[in-house]
Parts: sequence; structure tokens; C-alpha cells
Amino acid sequence: MIPQDTIGKIFDAADIVEVIGDFIHLKKSGSNFKGLSPFANEKTPSFMVSPGKRIFKDFSSGKGGNVVTFLMEHEHLSYPEALKWLASKYNIEIIEKEETEDQLKEKHQREALYLAHQFANEFFKLSLKESDEGKSIGLSYLKKRGYHLKTIDEFELGYSPDNYSALENKAKEANYSLETLKKAGLIKENEKGNYDFFRGRIIFPIHNITGRIIGFGGRTLRKDTKVAKYFNSPESEIYNKSNVLYGLFQSKNEIIKNDCCFLVEGYTDVISLHHNGIKNTVSSSGTSLTEGQIRLIKRFTNNVVILYDSDPAGISASFRGVDMLLKTGLNVKVVLFPTGEDPDSYANQVSNEDLKLYLEDNQIDFISFKTNHLLEKTKNDPVNISKTINEIIVSISIIPDAVSRSVYIKKTAQVFEMDEQLLINEVQKKLRSKGATTTVVPVSAKSTLPSKPFEKGIKHDLVEQEKDLIRLMLNYGARSIPLEIRNESEESIEEYPLAQYIIEEILTDKLSYSNEKYQLVFDEFLEGLQKGLILNEQHFSQNNDLTGLVADLTTTENTLSYNWKKKHQIHTNLESERLKQAAHQSVYIFKLRVTENLILEKQQFLKNLESSESYESILEEIKELIKVRNIFADELGIIVTQ
Repeated sequence: MIPQDTIGKIFDAADIVEVIGDFIHLKKSGSNFKGLSPFANEKTPSFMVSPGKRIFKDFSSGKGGNVVTFLMEHEHLSYPEALKWLASKYNIEIIEKEETEDQLKEKHQREALYLAHQFANEFFKLSLKESDEGKSIGLSYLKKRGYHLKTIDEFELGYSPDNYSALENKAKEANYSLETLKKAGLIKENEKGNYDFFRGRIIFPIHNITGRIIGFGGRTLRKDTKVAKYFNSPESEIYNKSNVLYGLFQSKNEIIKNDCCFLVEGYTDVISLHHNGIKNTVSSSGTSLTEGQIRLIKRFTNNVVILYDSDPAGISASFRGVDMLLKTGLNVKVVLFPTGEDPDSYANQVSNEDLKLYLEDNQIDFISFKTNHLLEKTKNDPVNISKTINEIIVSISIIPDAVSRSVYIKKTAQVFEMDEQLLINEVQKKLRSKGATTTVVPVSAKSTLPSKPFEKGIKHDLVEQEKDLIRLMLNYGARSIPLEIRNESEESIEEYPLAQYIIEEILTDKLSYSNEKYQLVFDEFLEGLQKGLILNEQHFSQNNDLTGLVADLTTTENTLSYNWKKKHQIHTNLESERLKQAAHQSVYIFKLRVTENLILEKQQFLKNLESSESYESILEEIKELIKVRNIFADELGIIVTQ
């Protein structure tokens, strides 16, 4: 756990313009900075950074927050990871508290593993590019596959010399622990002694989401069929293959940009597609797709296209992958390559443009995919056709979204020329067997529900009024407004902080907010006021639960030109110049709407009242509320009717 004072130091040190400027080109725009959104495709810049408020707001995607929020959104880091990233950038030492001896030992072991992997990776890269063996065997092989040095460097490809102790000897020279190297699976031991596990192989480093190396894949270039084509690192404290996607570190920004992830099986599939312009590609690294890997994909996009081999094993893997992806609510499509081809081989046969077009033109939904391949085996056998339909029903039933299920039911009915209601009933059976309570409604079905009768009184949604009050407090809370103070003997004008005025008005009438986040902001303002403090947006921007809200309420896309008033003598009625009026109006509109809702509730209760005993008292309450409503309306200059 990172101590709060350390978090404060990190926020104090972090320059939001500098940090975001590492990822986006920003230009000065008045007191703010502006650039193109990293979260949406746009031609006109709408991404705003406010150095004074220490927040950003992206008007294209709606995202906003502080410097930590940006790193979490853009780099898809967790909150602690983002803090550690900033701490590293600004040379702030993080000493996490409440760590036991065992925790510290584990931490040191993990770090030792990271360092061992980094050391080995540097050794493999040098061996590839500088040793005679590496250049003649490893580098020449990669170049034959068409990989440029840029691609080789981006994926940090390497070569392990065909020598029993090359890495071990280098590690001894550098004083690295052999035990740590063994734990990492880089060095193995048999009856003859130690040996380099990956010797004589092309090396594919496996990165975690932040770019640290956590494992390796090694491909042999020998023709010996008795030798495994690929070796992979064993699992360790830092490497769990079920929670890792090969190529994600290199592709994550492209996945976000394209809102789509291409999923392949192997290392070379990823590299070949990436090399040929399809950079939003990841791999399950030769393992069966896992739930952990799917959760990783879902952090970046909801759209997945499976690119597996067209052989029986690839088709079977596709079937398993489709159902697992559907279960998590992802939108799934499949692309199959011509017979005998896989993503790697096909990518190296066609131009980048042809590859892109092929992937665009040959995407099919999972129903078409399953139907096409399962029906090939049926030979018009009714029993087998029935089995095919049942398999598709199973896939539809695991989709969590009811609307999506309905769409696929409709398509299945059309493909097999079946009654749609029959399919709905079968999907319902599957859902009930799983304990689901969700129903399936056909897309084409018309509503049979009776329409609600017209009601004269309509209850107000108070969220907009609540939002406006919080917006004023965040933007102008410390600004003073003149208020008339009436005592028994005299009247006086006193300057009140705007936040204090709003808080006192809300508390006087014992009001609260329906929106939890607005209430939380209000409570913090109140707590600060009780300590003699008027909080500002910077205070809230450090709260990761509130930073997006603060960005929304304190940032505007457009700023008024300096020349507007000074040069052209054009004057505008800015809110900041009429704060008393703005605050007064916002407070009393809120009070008016709350009162109108109370009146409506009482009237509805009166209609449904079965006993006449309470009738008069409730009627009296309504009359009193109407009087209060009229007072609020008069304050606003609004004429209301009974």
C-alpha cells in the first residue's frame, strides 16, 4: 500500500502538461493546452489540458480526470501502477507500508526475477546482432521471413547461442544469482550439470502490459522432429501465462485506436501481421484461450476478430474461443484463411493493402462460421442438422446481452428457415437451466404492454439541478458574493464564499442529493468548511473516484478570445461576472423542483388513500407545500399555476 503522503508528493510533482505531452502533441490555447484526442479519431482538436486545475478533458470521448486517470485510461494501468509510473518519472521513492518480512522477501524475489529476465534479454539481443552465430543463423532467418530491423527491435527479438553455458557464464561475470536464473527457467539442471534452456533458439521476449519482460518463447531452427519446435518459460511469481497476451504491450494503443483486437495463436503470427500493418494483434502464446486473457482484451475493446488456422485444430480452437469470448459479452467475428494458410504465411504472401482488404472482407459472425463448418459434416442428415442448431443455441444462450441474443436468434431462424419462436423457447430453456432470469424477446416483436395513462403531474429529475450546484461550488467555491444579512435592528451587506452560501441554503431546508457522487462532493465541502477551509477542484482531482466528475464540471471546450473584449470591444455577460445571480438562481430552482416533487408525491398518495382519516391532514400539507413552492417561484420570477 502506497502511503497517502507519498501519493500527495507524486501529485505535487507531476506536471500534467509534461506527462500528457509525452503521449500527445499539445499546443497552447489561452491558459490551457489543446491537442487531438488519443481516445477517438478526430481532425479538430478537442482534447483540453488545464495546468492550473491539473485536469484533462476529452470532449470527443467524454473522458476526463487527473494525470493518474490519464495514465490509467491511455496506458491501461491500475491505480497503483500509474502512481508508480509517475514516481519513477519524477524520482520519488515509494516505500510501501505495512509490509511484513515475508512480503518484503517476496517483493525482492519478484524484482530479482524482473532483473534476471532483463539481463537475459540484453544478452539474447546482443547475441543475435553481434555474434557470428547469431548473425548467420538467427538474424538471417528473421530477415528471410521479411522482418526489418525496426520490427526486430520493437519486439526485442534475440538469439540464444547453441552452447550449454553461454548465458550461465555471462551471468556469473555479472554476478547474477544462478538460483534466480533457474527459477526463471533460463538455466536448467540435469545429471551432467547446468545448461542453458533456450540454447540454439530464436528468442521471443514476453512483455507484461507495462513493458517489463516476464518470460520468453524460444523457436528451434533445427529440422529434427524429435526436438520441440517451441520452448516456453515456466510460470513464476511474475509470469502467469493465463493472464498474459503476447504482443499486447506493442499493440494496445492500436487496439484502442481501431476499437478492435485481432486474436491469433502464435508469436510469428503477431509479428508478421504487425510487420505488415495490422498492429492491433495479440496472441494467446500457443496456449488455449483463458478467461484472464479475455479480461485483458476487454480492458481495451469489446470487438474481437479471431484469426486462427484453417486446419481442423485451428477450427476447433476457434470454436472454443468463440464461446468463451461470447460469454464475456464481447462482439466476436472470425476470419478463415485459404486452405493450407495461416495468418503468418498469408501475411507474407500478399501486400499490406491486400491483407487489410482480406481481413475486412472475410469477417463473418459466429453463426455463419459455425453453420458453414458444422453443416459440411451433416451431409443433409436431419439428425446432424439438429445437432448443429443445438450447438448454435448453446452459443447464443451464453451471450449475456438480451438484445444481442435476440439478433442472433433472428439470424439463425433465417439461415435454417425455422420458426423464430421455437428458437426463443430453446434458448429460454438453456437460460433457465443456468439459473438465468433474463428473457428473450424477438427483435421483430411489437410491444403488447399497455401504454401508461397520461399524467398531468410529472416528477422532476433533479440530477441536472444537483449537477449545476456542484459545478458552481467547484468552479467558484472560494469566490465571494455580496449577501444581505438581516438582523433584528439592521440590515448589512456581507461577502460570503459562494460554496458557503450554497451549503447553508441546502442545509437550512434539510435537503440532500440523489446522486451519490454529488452528495460526496457536497459532504467534503461541508467538512472543509467546518475546518475553516474552502476546497477547490484541485483537492477533488486527487480523488480517483471523483476526478472524472471534476473534469466534466470544470472544463469547457472553448475559451473566449482575448481580442473579443480588448480589441473588438465586444462585451459578453459571463457567469463569473454574475455569480450572485447564478448561485441564487441555481439554489432556488433546486428548491422549487424538490418542492414540486413533494407536492406530486402527496397528491398521488391522496389519490390512493383508502381511509378518509388522514385526508384532511395530507391536504393541509399539500397546501403548505404549495405556499413554499410559490415563495421559491417568486424568488425566481416564475409564475406557477395550481
